[in-house]
Amino acid sequence: MRPVLHANCPRGRLRRAVRTRCEVVRERDFKLVGTSVLDLSTRGMLLESDMAILTGEDLFVSFKSPTSDRWYDCGATVARVLHGRRRGDERRAVGVVFDTLHVLDELLLCEELKSVPMARRGVSSEPQRCW
Repeated sequence: MRPVLHANCPRGRLRRAVRTRCEVVRERDFKLVGTSVLDLSTRGMLLESDMAILTGEDLFVSFKSPTSDRWYDCGATVARVLHGRRRGDERRAVGVVFDTLHVLDELLLCEELKSVPMARRGVSSEPQRCW
């Protein structure tokens, strides 16, 4: 259950285009799921991953702040698996929702992400070009 303190912050839902270090492992067998964040919010992240994984699987997430040397650790759940088949998807990815991110960590992360540009729709991290 999420505390009410930060639940209604409109910035918390915004995905930010972030490339930062992370390590995400599956809880049941500690296999590495991914190490590359494509976008990040205070509620979850989009993680580049080629691993075959199911929606609902429990994960351990550790990621570095995009603006400082702070590391965040929490439990998470696979919310969505992107297979890279849609137009605009250039890679496979996993949508992860944070379960146990402490409310103070969530507030700090929200402040750190405030200055980071918003992520565009789709999985690609390359800027779109108009010809």
